[in-house]
Amino acid sequence: MIVEIVLAVVLLVILVVSLLALRRIQQLRRGGVDVALRPSPPLDTATGRPSDRGWRTGVGRYRGNQFRLFHVGGLRTAPRVVLDRTELEIVDRRPPRDGEMHAATATVLSLRTRGGTWEIAMAPDVLTGFSSWLESIPPGRSTGYRQAS
Repeated sequence: MIVEIVLAVVLLVILVVSLLALRRIQQLRRGGVDVALRPSPPLDTATGRPSDRGWRTGVGRYRGNQFRLFHVGGLRTAPRVVLDRTELEIVDRRPPRDGEMHAATATVLSLRTRGGTWEIAMAPDVLTGFSSWLESIPPGRSTGYRQAS
């Protein structure tokens, strides 16, 4: 009896992990770029520096004036965060800090929108595409995009 319950639990765990892996593959095949995102980090009470926690791995997709971010760890089909380039300001950029789980070549951008502040980590090639998307707009329209100095 106990063996059957343990076996059922193991099979359920394998099924959930498989579904999450398939979801990730599906997200990437539908086009998109790998990013990590978090709301503006709180200060770590022990060090007084920004916390290294709260990062969510996801897939970003461009759609018109929106950069839609889908978290990989869930089964939700709607984007978790939508950044509108007409409201977006790059406040700062930095390399990853020790303890953050990004590649050493990644860049972390601090972004400000009407909805709050965010940090987004991306590889150099993704950053190039993101910067191009922010700066491009059809003639006669204003993006509102600006890079803080």
